[in-house]
Amino acid sequence: MKKDMICISCPLGCRISAEWENENEITVTGNKCPRGIVYGREEILSPKRVVTATININSSWISRIPVMTTGTIPKGQIDSLLNKIYRMDLDIPILRDDIIIKNIDNTGIDLIATRSVKT
Repeated sequence: MKKDMICISCPLGCRISAEWENENEITVTGNKCPRGIVYGREEILSPKRVVTATININSSWISRIPVMTTGTIPKGQIDSLLNKIYRMDLDIPILRDDIIIKNIDNTGIDLIATRSVKT
């Protein structure tokens, strides 16, 4: 099988191709740095992404606050996480880097606030 993709692990954005017969024999081509090989293999075996979103907050001057995961989570868990995020309402004060959800689905990754909102 073959999959063409754009590597997102560094700013170069290489167009790479991954070819495989089984998960032990994945060949990645088109990468300009070693991270492309790692990204190509991971994208075939277990694709992951950093999630960014916004959460409702109870504030009189701003209605939502940006949040993001502290690392990548499996793509299959993103919908579940977004459903949790969009059902949440947070109370202020919230400080940047406050943990909103700890250890998302036992991944070891947290969801943190990326902006402070004080009273």
